[in-house]
Amino acid sequence: MHKDAQASPRIALVLGDQLSRDSAALAAIDRDRDVVVMIETAGEATHVWTHRQRIALFLAAMRHHREWLRGEGYRVDYTSLVDACAGLAEGVTAAIGRHEAAEVIMLEAGEWRVQCAIAEACAAADVSLSVLEDTHFLVTREGFARHAKGRRQLRMEYFYREQRRHHAVLMEGDQPAGGRWNFDQDNRAALPRSGPEHLPTPPAFPPDALTREVLDEVAAGFPDHPGALEDFDWPVTPEQAEVALEDFIRHRLAGFGRYQDAMWTDEPFLWHSLIATSLNLKLLDPRQALRAAEQAWREGAAELAAVEGFIRQILGWREFMRGVYWLHMPEYARLNHFGHSRPLPDWFWTGDTELRCLSEVIGQTLRYGYAHHIQRLMVLGNFAVLAELDPRAVDAWFLAVYVDAVEWVQLPNTTGMALFADGGIVGSKPYIASGAYTSRMSNYCQGCRFDPKLRSGDRACPITRLYWRFLDRHREALSRNPRMAQVIRNLDRWDGETREAIIASAEAYLATLTAAPAQPGTARRPAFSRAT
Repeated sequence: MHKDAQASPRIALVLGDQLSRDSAALAAIDRDRDVVVMIETAGEATHVWTHRQRIALFLAAMRHHREWLRGEGYRVDYTSLVDACAGLAEGVTAAIGRHEAAEVIMLEAGEWRVQCAIAEACAAADVSLSVLEDTHFLVTREGFARHAKGRRQLRMEYFYREQRRHHAVLMEGDQPAGGRWNFDQDNRAALPRSGPEHLPTPPAFPPDALTREVLDEVAAGFPDHPGALEDFDWPVTPEQAEVALEDFIRHRLAGFGRYQDAMWTDEPFLWHSLIATSLNLKLLDPRQALRAAEQAWREGAAELAAVEGFIRQILGWREFMRGVYWLHMPEYARLNHFGHSRPLPDWFWTGDTELRCLSEVIGQTLRYGYAHHIQRLMVLGNFAVLAELDPRAVDAWFLAVYVDAVEWVQLPNTTGMALFADGGIVGSKPYIASGAYTSRMSNYCQGCRFDPKLRSGDRACPITRLYWRFLDRHREALSRNPRMAQVIRNLDRWDGETREAIIASAEAYLATLTAAPAQPGTARRPAFSRAT
Protein backbone atom coordinates (compact mmCIF):
# COMPACT_ATOMS: atom_id res chain seq x y z
CA MET A 1 0.00 0.00 0.00
CA HIS A 2 1.35 3.44 -0.93
CA LYS A 3 2.11 5.91 1.82
CA ASP A 4 -0.46 8.61 2.65
CA ALA A 5 0.13 11.28 0.00
CA GLN A 6 -1.61 13.94 2.12
CA ALA A 7 0.67 13.43 5.13
CA SER A 8 3.99 12.99 3.33
CA PRO A 9 6.04 15.35 1.19
CA ARG A 10 6.67 14.59 -2.45
CA ILE A 11 10.17 14.36 -3.87
CA ALA A 12 11.11 16.17 -7.06
CA LEU A 13 14.14 14.22 -8.28
CA VAL A 14 16.47 16.40 -10.37
CA LEU A 15 19.13 14.51 -12.31
CA GLY A 16 22.47 15.95 -13.33
CA ASP A 17 21.38 16.63 -16.91
CA GLN A 18 18.04 18.22 -15.91
CA LEU A 19 19.13 21.61 -14.62
CA SER A 20 16.49 23.80 -16.26
CA ARG A 21 14.98 26.44 -14.01
CA ASP A 22 11.74 25.97 -15.94
CA SER A 23 11.56 22.23 -15.25
CA ALA A 24 8.08 20.72 -15.15
CA ALA A 25 9.20 18.74 -12.08
CA LEU A 26 9.81 21.96 -10.16
CA ALA A 27 6.51 23.44 -11.32
CA ALA A 28 4.66 20.35 -10.05
CA ILE A 29 5.68 20.63 -6.38
CA ASP A 30 4.80 22.80 -3.38
CA ARG A 31 7.89 24.71 -2.25
CA ASP A 32 6.72 24.82 1.35
CA ARG A 33 5.94 21.11 1.73
CA ASP A 34 7.82 19.14 -0.92
CA VAL A 35 11.54 18.63 -1.35
CA VAL A 36 13.95 18.69 -4.29
CA VAL A 37 16.40 15.78 -4.21
CA MET A 38 19.72 15.87 -6.06
CA ILE A 39 22.25 13.07 -5.80
CA GLU A 40 25.91 12.90 -6.77
CA THR A 41 27.12 9.31 -7.06
CA ALA A 42 30.46 7.76 -7.87
CA GLY A 43 28.56 5.08 -9.75
CA GLU A 44 27.52 7.55 -12.46
CA ALA A 45 31.17 8.62 -12.86
CA THR A 46 32.46 5.05 -13.06
CA HIS A 47 29.66 3.47 -15.11
CA VAL A 48 32.11 4.21 -17.91
CA TRP A 49 35.72 5.32 -17.29
CA THR A 50 34.68 8.95 -17.36
CA HIS A 51 36.84 11.93 -18.37
CA ARG A 52 37.52 14.06 -15.31
CA GLN A 53 36.25 17.21 -16.99
CA ARG A 54 32.93 15.49 -17.68
CA ILE A 55 32.62 14.52 -14.02
CA ALA A 56 33.55 18.05 -12.96
CA LEU A 57 31.13 19.70 -15.38
CA PHE A 58 28.13 17.70 -14.16
CA LEU A 59 28.97 18.23 -10.49
CA ALA A 60 29.75 21.94 -10.81
CA ALA A 61 26.55 22.60 -12.75
CA MET A 62 24.54 20.57 -10.23
CA ARG A 63 25.95 22.45 -7.26
CA HIS A 64 25.29 25.82 -8.86
CA HIS A 65 21.73 24.68 -9.54
CA ARG A 66 21.42 23.64 -5.90
CA GLU A 67 22.39 27.14 -4.79
CA TRP A 68 19.85 28.71 -7.15
CA LEU A 69 17.11 26.41 -5.84
CA ARG A 70 17.87 27.35 -2.26
CA GLY A 71 17.87 31.01 -3.17
CA GLU A 72 14.43 30.58 -4.71
CA GLY A 73 13.04 29.07 -1.53
CA TYR A 74 13.01 25.37 -2.48
CA ARG A 75 13.75 22.76 0.16
CA VAL A 76 16.78 20.92 -1.21
CA ASP A 77 18.14 17.55 -0.08
CA TYR A 78 21.54 17.31 -1.75
CA THR A 79 23.80 14.27 -1.49
CA SER A 80 27.39 15.00 -2.54
CA LEU A 81 30.24 12.65 -3.33
CA VAL A 82 31.92 13.41 -0.01
CA ASP A 83 28.73 12.44 1.86
CA ALA A 84 27.98 9.12 0.15
CA CYS A 85 29.26 6.96 -2.70
CA ALA A 86 26.11 4.92 -3.28
CA GLY A 87 24.58 4.42 -6.70
CA LEU A 88 21.69 6.54 -7.90
CA ALA A 89 19.02 3.97 -7.06
CA GLU A 90 20.40 3.60 -3.53
CA GLY A 91 20.40 7.38 -3.17
CA VAL A 92 16.75 7.59 -4.24
CA THR A 93 15.82 4.85 -1.79
CA ALA A 94 17.60 6.66 1.05
CA ALA A 95 15.90 9.97 0.21
CA ILE A 96 12.47 8.31 0.19
CA GLY A 97 13.20 6.94 3.65
CA ARG A 98 14.54 10.22 5.06
CA HIS A 99 11.45 12.15 4.00
CA GLU A 100 8.91 9.33 4.28
CA ALA A 101 7.87 10.42 0.79
CA ALA A 102 4.69 9.14 -0.82
CA GLU A 103 5.59 10.11 -4.39
CA VAL A 104 8.63 10.78 -6.55
CA ILE A 105 8.26 13.23 -9.43
CA MET A 106 10.86 13.45 -12.17
CA LEU A 107 11.37 14.38 -15.79
CA GLU A 108 11.98 11.67 -18.35
CA ALA A 109 15.56 10.50 -17.82
CA GLY A 110 18.14 10.84 -20.57
CA GLU A 111 19.25 7.24 -20.22
CA TRP A 112 17.26 4.01 -20.28
CA ARG A 113 19.42 2.46 -17.55
CA VAL A 114 18.81 5.38 -15.20
CA GLN A 115 15.06 5.46 -15.82
CA CYS A 116 14.77 1.74 -15.09
CA ALA A 117 16.89 1.99 -11.92
CA ILE A 118 14.76 4.79 -10.50
CA ALA A 119 11.51 2.99 -11.36
CA GLU A 120 12.75 -0.15 -9.62
CA ALA A 121 13.83 1.82 -6.54
CA CYS A 122 10.42 3.48 -6.24
CA ALA A 123 8.59 0.18 -6.69
CA ALA A 124 10.73 -1.49 -4.03
CA ALA A 125 10.01 1.40 -1.63
CA ASP A 126 6.27 1.21 -2.43
CA VAL A 127 5.99 4.82 -3.57
CA SER A 128 4.45 6.10 -6.77
CA LEU A 129 6.65 7.51 -9.52
CA SER A 130 5.36 10.27 -11.80
CA VAL A 131 7.47 10.73 -14.94
CA LEU A 132 6.78 14.05 -16.62
CA GLU A 133 7.40 15.08 -20.21
CA ASP A 134 10.61 17.05 -20.60
CA THR A 135 9.46 20.27 -22.27
CA HIS A 136 13.07 21.25 -22.97
CA PHE A 137 12.78 19.28 -26.20
CA LEU A 138 10.79 20.50 -29.19
CA VAL A 139 9.49 17.02 -30.08
CA THR A 140 7.94 14.63 -27.57
CA ARG A 141 8.74 10.93 -27.57
CA GLU A 142 5.16 10.27 -28.61
CA GLY A 143 5.42 12.85 -31.38
CA PHE A 144 8.50 11.15 -32.80
CA ALA A 145 6.80 7.76 -32.61
CA ARG A 146 3.90 9.19 -34.64
CA HIS A 147 6.40 10.51 -37.21
CA ALA A 148 8.05 7.08 -37.43
CA LYS A 149 4.86 5.03 -37.63
CA GLY A 150 4.37 3.35 -40.99
CA ARG A 151 7.73 4.50 -42.42
CA ARG A 152 9.97 1.82 -43.88
CA GLN A 153 13.00 4.01 -43.18
CA LEU A 154 13.64 6.97 -40.93
CA ARG A 155 15.54 9.85 -42.48
CA MET A 156 16.54 12.93 -40.57
CA GLU A 157 16.04 15.21 -43.58
CA TYR A 158 12.29 14.55 -43.79
CA PHE A 159 11.88 14.80 -40.02
CA TYR A 160 13.80 18.10 -40.08
CA ARG A 161 11.57 19.59 -42.79
CA GLU A 162 8.52 18.54 -40.81
CA GLN A 163 9.86 20.31 -37.72
CA ARG A 164 10.81 23.44 -39.63
CA ARG A 165 7.20 23.73 -40.78
CA HIS A 166 5.71 22.83 -37.40
CA HIS A 167 7.82 25.31 -35.43
CA ALA A 168 7.94 27.97 -38.18
CA VAL A 169 11.74 28.14 -38.15
CA LEU A 170 13.50 29.66 -41.18
CA MET A 171 10.27 29.70 -43.13
CA GLU A 172 8.80 32.20 -45.58
CA GLY A 173 5.14 31.33 -45.57
CA ASP A 174 4.96 27.61 -46.29
CA GLN A 175 8.32 27.56 -48.09
CA PRO A 176 11.85 27.28 -46.66
CA ALA A 177 13.81 30.51 -46.48
CA GLY A 178 15.93 30.95 -49.59
CA GLY A 179 13.95 28.29 -51.44
CA ARG A 180 16.04 25.40 -50.11
CA TRP A 181 15.71 23.17 -47.08
CA ASN A 182 19.35 22.17 -46.93
CA PHE A 183 22.53 24.15 -47.57
CA ASP A 184 24.85 21.29 -46.63
CA GLN A 185 26.76 21.45 -49.91
CA ASP A 186 27.71 25.06 -49.12
CA ASN A 187 29.07 24.10 -45.70
CA ARG A 188 31.87 21.66 -46.50
CA ALA A 189 34.81 23.89 -47.32
CA ALA A 190 38.34 23.04 -46.25
CA LEU A 191 40.47 25.72 -44.68
CA PRO A 192 43.11 27.42 -46.85
CA ARG A 193 46.53 25.81 -46.64
CA SER A 194 47.72 28.82 -44.63
CA GLY A 195 45.24 27.88 -41.92
CA PRO A 196 42.32 29.71 -40.27
CA GLU A 197 42.38 33.50 -40.38
CA HIS A 198 40.81 36.03 -38.00
CA LEU A 199 39.66 33.26 -35.69
CA PRO A 200 37.63 34.66 -32.76
CA THR A 201 38.49 33.49 -29.25
CA PRO A 202 35.57 31.89 -27.40
CA PRO A 203 34.54 33.49 -24.10
CA ALA A 204 36.24 32.26 -20.95
CA PHE A 205 34.44 30.95 -17.87
CA PRO A 206 37.07 30.85 -15.10
CA PRO A 207 36.06 28.52 -12.28
CA ASP A 208 34.54 30.27 -9.28
CA ALA A 209 34.99 29.03 -5.70
CA LEU A 210 32.24 26.41 -6.01
CA THR A 211 33.66 25.02 -9.25
CA ARG A 212 37.19 25.05 -7.86
CA GLU A 213 35.94 22.97 -4.94
CA VAL A 214 34.54 20.45 -7.43
CA LEU A 215 37.78 20.36 -9.42
CA ASP A 216 39.75 19.64 -6.25
CA GLU A 217 37.38 16.82 -5.27
CA VAL A 218 37.50 15.26 -8.74
CA ALA A 219 41.30 15.46 -8.81
CA ALA A 220 41.47 13.73 -5.43
CA GLY A 221 38.67 11.22 -5.98
CA PHE A 222 39.35 10.16 -9.57
CA PRO A 223 43.15 10.39 -9.99
CA ASP A 224 43.30 7.42 -12.38
CA HIS A 225 40.53 8.60 -14.69
CA PRO A 226 41.44 9.99 -18.13
CA GLY A 227 41.54 13.63 -19.05
CA ALA A 228 43.11 16.83 -17.80
CA LEU A 229 41.39 19.30 -15.46
CA GLU A 230 43.69 22.28 -16.01
CA ASP A 231 41.77 23.62 -19.02
CA PHE A 232 38.28 23.31 -17.52
CA ASP A 233 36.37 26.26 -18.96
CA TRP A 234 32.73 25.25 -19.53
CA PRO A 235 29.57 27.17 -18.63
CA VAL A 236 28.03 25.85 -15.41
CA THR A 237 25.08 28.24 -15.00
CA PRO A 238 22.28 29.46 -17.31
CA GLU A 239 23.80 32.94 -17.22
CA GLN A 240 27.12 31.62 -18.52
CA ALA A 241 25.33 29.50 -21.12
CA GLU A 242 23.57 32.59 -22.47
CA VAL A 243 26.94 34.38 -22.70
CA ALA A 244 28.32 31.44 -24.70
CA LEU A 245 25.36 31.53 -27.09
CA GLU A 246 25.44 35.30 -27.55
CA ASP A 247 29.18 35.26 -28.22
CA PHE A 248 28.79 32.53 -30.84
CA ILE A 249 25.98 34.37 -32.61
CA ARG A 250 27.91 37.63 -32.61
CA HIS A 251 31.42 36.42 -33.42
CA ARG A 252 31.45 32.90 -34.92
CA LEU A 253 28.12 32.03 -36.53
CA ALA A 254 29.02 33.87 -39.74
CA GLY A 255 32.11 31.65 -40.19
CA PHE A 256 30.57 28.48 -38.82
CA GLY A 257 28.72 27.23 -41.88
CA ARG A 258 31.41 27.22 -44.51
CA TYR A 259 34.09 25.69 -42.29
CA GLN A 260 32.02 23.51 -39.94
CA ASP A 261 33.61 20.31 -41.31
CA ALA A 262 37.19 21.62 -41.34
CA MET A 263 39.91 20.49 -38.92
CA TRP A 264 43.22 22.08 -37.99
CA THR A 265 46.09 21.21 -35.66
CA ASP A 266 46.00 23.08 -32.33
CA GLU A 267 42.68 24.73 -33.20
CA PRO A 268 40.11 22.58 -31.38
CA PHE A 269 37.21 25.03 -31.47
CA LEU A 270 37.43 27.01 -34.75
CA TRP A 271 33.98 28.59 -35.36
CA HIS A 272 31.93 26.01 -33.46
CA SER A 273 29.31 27.11 -30.96
CA LEU A 274 30.48 25.10 -27.90
CA ILE A 275 26.93 25.13 -26.50
CA ALA A 276 26.21 21.38 -26.60
CA THR A 277 27.15 21.03 -22.93
CA SER A 278 24.74 23.82 -22.00
CA LEU A 279 21.94 22.34 -24.10
CA ASN A 280 22.42 18.79 -22.83
CA LEU A 281 22.56 19.82 -19.15
CA LYS A 282 19.45 21.99 -19.81
CA LEU A 283 21.24 25.19 -18.85
CA LEU A 284 20.14 26.58 -22.22
CA ASP A 285 16.82 26.19 -23.99
CA PRO A 286 17.19 25.16 -27.66
CA ARG A 287 14.47 27.67 -28.58
CA GLN A 288 16.81 30.46 -27.49
CA ALA A 289 19.49 29.20 -29.85
CA LEU A 290 17.08 28.80 -32.78
CA ARG A 291 15.61 32.27 -32.31
CA ALA A 292 19.00 33.92 -31.97
CA ALA A 293 20.39 32.25 -35.10
CA GLU A 294 17.37 33.07 -37.23
CA GLN A 295 17.38 36.67 -36.04
CA ALA A 296 21.06 36.97 -37.01
CA TRP A 297 20.17 35.94 -40.57
CA ARG A 298 17.17 38.25 -40.79
CA GLU A 299 19.31 41.15 -39.58
CA GLY A 300 22.03 40.36 -42.13
CA ALA A 301 24.65 39.34 -39.56
CA ALA A 302 25.14 35.81 -40.98
CA GLU A 303 24.49 34.09 -44.29
CA LEU A 304 21.57 31.72 -44.64
CA ALA A 305 23.82 28.70 -45.28
CA ALA A 306 25.59 29.17 -41.93
CA VAL A 307 22.37 29.72 -40.04
CA GLU A 308 20.58 26.77 -41.67
CA GLY A 309 23.51 24.47 -40.89
CA PHE A 310 23.44 25.47 -37.23
CA ILE A 311 19.66 25.17 -36.95
CA ARG A 312 19.74 21.74 -38.61
CA GLN A 313 22.08 20.47 -35.89
CA ILE A 314 19.65 21.52 -33.14
CA LEU A 315 16.17 21.16 -34.62
CA GLY A 316 17.17 18.30 -36.91
CA TRP A 317 19.90 16.00 -35.64
CA ARG A 318 19.53 16.62 -31.89
CA GLU A 319 15.78 15.97 -31.82
CA PHE A 320 16.06 13.11 -34.33
CA MET A 321 18.69 11.32 -32.26
CA ARG A 322 16.58 11.52 -29.12
CA GLY A 323 13.60 10.15 -31.01
CA VAL A 324 15.59 7.22 -32.41
CA TYR A 325 17.02 6.43 -28.97
CA TRP A 326 13.69 6.15 -27.18
CA LEU A 327 11.96 4.48 -30.12
CA HIS A 328 14.46 1.62 -30.26
CA MET A 329 15.82 1.17 -26.73
CA PRO A 330 16.89 -1.06 -25.10
CA GLU A 331 17.58 -3.25 -28.15
CA TYR A 332 19.37 -0.38 -29.90
CA ALA A 333 22.31 -0.53 -27.48
CA ARG A 334 23.06 -4.12 -28.55
CA LEU A 335 23.04 -3.64 -32.33
CA ASN A 336 26.14 -4.73 -34.24
CA HIS A 337 25.30 -4.83 -37.94
CA PHE A 338 28.76 -5.84 -39.15
CA GLY A 339 29.50 -8.17 -36.23
CA HIS A 340 32.65 -6.22 -35.32
CA SER A 341 34.46 -7.42 -32.20
CA ARG A 342 38.03 -6.09 -32.16
CA PRO A 343 38.91 -4.54 -28.78
CA LEU A 344 39.55 -0.83 -28.48
CA PRO A 345 43.28 -0.09 -29.06
CA ASP A 346 45.13 0.99 -25.93
CA TRP A 347 46.12 4.34 -27.45
CA PHE A 348 42.50 5.50 -27.45
CA TRP A 349 43.22 6.44 -23.81
CA THR A 350 46.53 8.17 -24.53
CA GLY A 351 46.60 9.41 -28.13
CA ASP A 352 49.99 7.71 -28.50
CA THR A 353 49.69 6.54 -32.10
CA GLU A 354 51.68 7.24 -35.26
CA LEU A 355 48.47 8.14 -37.08
CA ARG A 356 48.65 11.89 -36.67
CA CYS A 357 44.94 12.55 -37.30
CA LEU A 358 43.96 10.20 -34.49
CA SER A 359 46.72 11.42 -32.22
CA GLU A 360 45.57 15.03 -32.70
CA VAL A 361 41.88 14.35 -32.10
CA ILE A 362 42.38 12.01 -29.14
CA GLY A 363 44.94 14.35 -27.60
CA GLN A 364 42.52 17.26 -27.96
CA THR A 365 39.74 15.13 -26.48
CA LEU A 366 41.80 14.18 -23.43
CA ARG A 367 42.77 17.82 -22.87
CA TYR A 368 39.37 19.47 -23.32
CA GLY A 369 36.75 16.69 -23.33
CA TYR A 370 35.74 18.07 -26.72
CA ALA A 371 35.93 17.34 -30.43
CA HIS A 372 33.58 18.68 -33.06
CA HIS A 373 31.20 16.54 -35.09
CA ILE A 374 33.51 15.79 -38.03
CA GLN A 375 36.41 14.88 -35.78
CA ARG A 376 34.12 12.42 -34.02
CA LEU A 377 32.48 11.09 -37.19
CA MET A 378 35.15 11.11 -39.88
CA VAL A 379 38.32 10.62 -37.83
CA LEU A 380 37.36 8.53 -34.80
CA GLY A 381 34.19 6.88 -36.11
CA ASN A 382 35.70 6.22 -39.53
CA PHE A 383 38.70 4.47 -38.00
CA ALA A 384 36.48 2.47 -35.64
CA VAL A 385 34.39 1.10 -38.53
CA LEU A 386 37.34 0.34 -40.78
CA ALA A 387 39.32 -1.33 -37.97
CA GLU A 388 36.22 -3.36 -37.02
CA LEU A 389 36.20 -2.18 -33.40
CA ASP A 390 33.54 -3.55 -31.07
CA PRO A 391 30.64 -1.03 -31.12
CA ARG A 392 30.03 -1.52 -27.37
CA ALA A 393 33.62 -0.52 -26.56
CA VAL A 394 33.44 2.47 -28.91
CA ASP A 395 30.09 3.57 -27.47
CA ALA A 396 31.47 3.38 -23.93
CA TRP A 397 34.53 5.41 -24.94
CA PHE A 398 32.46 8.17 -26.57
CA LEU A 399 30.17 8.34 -23.54
CA ALA A 400 33.18 8.50 -21.24
CA VAL A 401 35.37 11.13 -22.84
CA TYR A 402 33.07 13.90 -24.12
CA VAL A 403 31.78 16.50 -21.70
CA ASP A 404 28.52 16.91 -23.65
CA ALA A 405 27.77 13.16 -23.69
CA VAL A 406 24.38 12.00 -22.45
CA GLU A 407 23.33 8.58 -23.71
CA TRP A 408 20.15 9.66 -25.54
CA VAL A 409 22.26 11.71 -27.96
CA GLN A 410 25.62 9.92 -27.79
CA LEU A 411 24.46 6.36 -28.45
CA PRO A 412 22.55 6.89 -31.73
CA ASN A 413 25.23 9.28 -32.97
CA THR A 414 27.91 6.65 -32.33
CA THR A 415 26.09 3.38 -33.01
CA GLY A 416 24.02 4.78 -35.86
CA MET A 417 25.79 7.58 -37.64
CA ALA A 418 29.47 6.92 -36.88
CA LEU A 419 29.55 3.11 -36.85
CA PHE A 420 26.52 2.07 -38.95
CA ALA A 421 26.12 -0.63 -36.32
CA ASP A 422 22.35 -0.14 -36.48
CA GLY A 423 22.32 -1.25 -40.12
CA GLY A 424 20.75 1.94 -41.44
CA ILE A 425 18.22 3.13 -38.85
CA VAL A 426 20.00 6.50 -38.61
CA GLY A 427 22.04 6.76 -41.82
CA SER A 428 21.55 5.62 -45.37
CA LYS A 429 25.14 4.38 -45.74
CA PRO A 430 28.32 3.86 -43.71
CA TYR A 431 30.21 7.15 -43.25
CA ILE A 432 33.62 5.86 -44.32
CA ALA A 433 36.48 7.41 -46.24
CA SER A 434 40.11 6.84 -47.12
CA GLY A 435 42.92 9.00 -45.80
CA ALA A 436 42.31 11.37 -48.70
CA TYR A 437 39.29 12.84 -46.89
CA THR A 438 41.34 13.79 -43.83
CA SER A 439 44.07 15.17 -46.07
CA ARG A 440 41.54 17.37 -47.86
CA MET A 441 39.70 18.62 -44.77
CA SER A 442 42.65 19.20 -42.41
CA ASN A 443 46.37 19.67 -42.08
CA TYR A 444 46.73 16.52 -39.97
CA CYS A 445 48.51 14.59 -42.71
CA GLN A 446 51.34 17.13 -42.87
CA GLY A 447 54.27 15.67 -41.01
CA CYS A 448 52.63 12.26 -40.62
CA ARG A 449 54.89 9.41 -41.64
CA PHE A 450 52.05 7.81 -43.61
CA ASP A 451 50.95 8.86 -47.10
CA PRO A 452 47.15 8.97 -47.60
CA LYS A 453 47.54 8.45 -51.36
CA LEU A 454 49.25 5.08 -51.02
CA ARG A 455 47.09 1.96 -50.67
CA SER A 456 49.68 -0.62 -49.61
CA GLY A 457 53.14 -0.84 -48.12
CA ASP A 458 54.66 0.43 -44.88
CA ARG A 459 54.23 4.09 -45.83
CA ALA A 460 50.60 3.74 -46.93
CA CYS A 461 48.12 5.42 -44.61
CA PRO A 462 46.51 2.69 -42.49
CA ILE A 463 43.13 4.36 -42.94
CA THR A 464 43.46 4.13 -46.72
CA ARG A 465 44.49 0.49 -46.47
CA LEU A 466 41.61 -0.33 -44.12
CA TYR A 467 39.14 1.57 -46.29
CA TRP A 468 39.76 -0.58 -49.34
CA ARG A 469 39.88 -3.74 -47.25
CA PHE A 470 36.47 -2.86 -45.78
CA LEU A 471 34.98 -2.24 -49.23
CA ASP A 472 36.37 -5.55 -50.47
CA ARG A 473 34.95 -7.46 -47.49
CA HIS A 474 31.49 -5.91 -47.88
CA ARG A 475 31.47 -5.55 -51.67
CA GLU A 476 28.25 -7.45 -52.27
CA ALA A 477 26.13 -5.61 -49.70
CA LEU A 478 27.57 -2.17 -50.44
CA SER A 479 27.13 -2.54 -54.20
CA ARG A 480 23.36 -2.63 -53.60
CA ASN A 481 23.50 0.78 -51.92
CA PRO A 482 23.05 3.51 -54.57
CA ARG A 483 25.33 5.84 -52.62
CA MET A 484 28.16 3.29 -52.58
CA ALA A 485 27.83 1.64 -55.99
CA GLN A 486 30.30 3.91 -57.82
CA VAL A 487 33.17 3.34 -55.40
CA ILE A 488 32.55 -0.42 -55.52
CA ARG A 489 32.83 -0.27 -59.32
CA ASN A 490 36.23 1.41 -58.87
CA LEU A 491 37.28 -1.41 -56.56
CA ASP A 492 36.24 -4.03 -59.11
CA ARG A 493 38.58 -2.53 -61.74
CA TRP A 494 41.63 -3.66 -59.78
CA ASP A 495 43.42 -6.88 -60.61
CA GLY A 496 43.76 -9.63 -58.06
CA GLU A 497 47.40 -8.90 -57.28
CA THR A 498 46.66 -5.25 -56.40
CA ARG A 499 43.72 -6.22 -54.21
CA GLU A 500 45.74 -8.88 -52.40
CA ALA A 501 48.58 -6.43 -51.71
CA ILE A 502 46.17 -3.88 -50.18
CA ILE A 503 44.44 -6.46 -48.01
CA ALA A 504 47.73 -7.92 -46.80
CA SER A 505 48.99 -4.45 -45.93
CA ALA A 506 45.78 -3.67 -44.02
CA GLU A 507 45.97 -6.96 -42.13
CA ALA A 508 49.58 -6.23 -41.20
CA TYR A 509 48.50 -2.94 -39.64
CA LEU A 510 45.61 -4.51 -37.71
CA ALA A 511 48.06 -7.00 -36.22
CA THR A 512 49.91 -4.11 -34.56
CA LEU A 513 46.89 -2.96 -32.52
CA THR A 514 47.15 -3.70 -28.81
CA ALA A 515 43.90 -3.98 -26.89
CA ALA A 516 43.12 -1.61 -24.04
CA PRO A 517 41.57 -2.83 -20.77
CA ALA A 518 37.80 -2.95 -21.22
CA GLN A 519 37.18 -0.31 -18.54
CA PRO A 520 40.46 0.62 -16.88
CA GLY A 521 40.62 2.04 -13.41
CA THR A 522 37.10 1.32 -12.21
CA ALA A 523 37.93 -1.55 -9.90
CA ARG A 524 39.41 0.88 -7.34
CA ARG A 525 36.76 2.45 -5.11
CA PRO A 526 37.10 6.26 -5.28
CA ALA A 527 38.02 7.99 -2.05
CA PHE A 528 36.82 11.51 -1.33
CA SER A 529 37.66 14.26 1.11
CA ARG A 530 36.20 17.72 1.44
CA ALA A 531 38.14 20.37 -0.45
CA THR A 532 39.76 22.98 1.77
